[in-house]
Amino acid sequence: MTRSVSRSTGDVRPHRSSTRLVVWAAVLTSANVVADVVIGSPMMAMPQLLEHFDTDQAAWLNASAMLAGAIWSPLLAKSADVYGKRRVLVATLLLACAGALVCLVAPNSWIFLGGRFLQGAAFAAVFLTVALVMQICTARRAMAMVGLVTSSSSIVGIVEPFLTKPIIDAFGFRGVFAVAAVLAAVAAVGVRLVIPESPVRSAARIDVVGALLLGVGLGAVLAYISLGADRGWLSMAPLLVVGLVALSSWTFHVLRIAEPVIDIRALAGPILLALVTLILAAGSFRSMLQLVGLVAYVPSELGLGYGLGDGEAIATLFGAANLGIAVGGIGAGWLAGRIGPAWPLLAGIVLGAAGTFAMVAGVSAPPLAIACSGTLGIAAGAIGASGYNVATSLAAPERQGTTAGLVSIVVALGSVVFTIAGAEVLKASRVPDVIADGAPVSTAAGVHVYIALAGLLFVLATIPAFTLARSSRRPTRTAQRTG
Repeated sequence: MTRSVSRSTGDVRPHRSSTRLVVWAAVLTSANVVADVVIGSPMMAMPQLLEHFDTDQAAWLNASAMLAGAIWSPLLAKSADVYGKRRVLVATLLLACAGALVCLVAPNSWIFLGGRFLQGAAFAAVFLTVALVMQICTARRAMAMVGLVTSSSSIVGIVEPFLTKPIIDAFGFRGVFAVAAVLAAVAAVGVRLVIPESPVRSAARIDVVGALLLGVGLGAVLAYISLGADRGWLSMAPLLVVGLVALSSWTFHVLRIAEPVIDIRALAGPILLALVTLILAAGSFRSMLQLVGLVAYVPSELGLGYGLGDGEAIATLFGAANLGIAVGGIGAGWLAGRIGPAWPLLAGIVLGAAGTFAMVAGVSAPPLAIACSGTLGIAAGAIGASGYNVATSLAAPERQGTTAGLVSIVVALGSVVFTIAGAEVLKASRVPDVIADGAPVSTAAGVHVYIALAGLLFVLATIPAFTLARSSRRPTRTAQRTG
């Protein structure tokens, strides 16, 4: 049986200083910026990476860090509950720094992928900051802080492309990894010096075997889904087999031990509803971002019934989405401290559905598309922040790290699965011999079916979300009071 152990760290005292809260938020947001940079920035240097390593495997270079994050997450989440959230967050950032340095000097693609595997640990930064906030702040302030630290990094995402491109032009792809290493090191020092350690620990042992089986299983299945469309589903089948065998072994392993890394026997009731909600809603939002990025490069002059130009609106479209994420996440966190997180979660899903269905007209009208992109961003920010708040508020304090990690895993799973499914819809409806900006395009009917399916995911997500909201109560947990 897992026991909760509360330890006095000497750092945690009941402060009410708004200045301290602002500093904490800034430092924790910097950790999440590292995660965004690790996942997103190398994509801007993909042509240079492919040329340097003399490969055409863009999918592997692109997806490697996200897949590594799925492998790292179960182990890091459980370790955070046992050894302390701050300690594991610092270790995670240092791993990301080491990985960036490996990528910086990698002489071949295999060593580069090893560096990306280390960098992928940064994927855990988001849920580790959430779990840490939930234990160093009062319940009301914690929920607002979660919205702030999970969404504010999106503001950086608005300007990041404009900052990264000059670095790539001046230093090549190595500039991206040099910046990533510096950011990770600075964030690690900031967390260690400024953020107090979480006072609640679990006395459970780390189920290393279970963590490895789950991580390998998730990583292999996600790799199959991510890469199968480009390299052939049949040729990638061994990955799927490895993933299914690992996940089956993990399931059998979990049922035989008392303290698994994730106890599937406890995944019932409200926590299961929350996870189902998030996998549907996150998948819909990510798939819509993919569509926005595609139609932005389709000129309306092609006469396909949709199109937003030659890419001139892409920065504005994604800038609106990133700004919306910040607004939605911060707003949902503020509301969660007053009415609970379940209602903002439902509101975000409803807003996401509205923005998605409005894109039926938006794919041929740039101003409406920008408005829809911003709306979807607000929905995504609210869903992300509220999802973490709902799940962690349902978990015992000694399991909040594991629970936050589980949220990140299902969000990644939903994002990969439904994004690939959407891509297959577009592939099945391609217009023969029509190319826009070097890529094949789909029919208007295919685009509209894509949007309808994404909207349907949002509609389905409202069912468990509404059930959660109806049964929810305002948060009253006051175990830790430092905020």
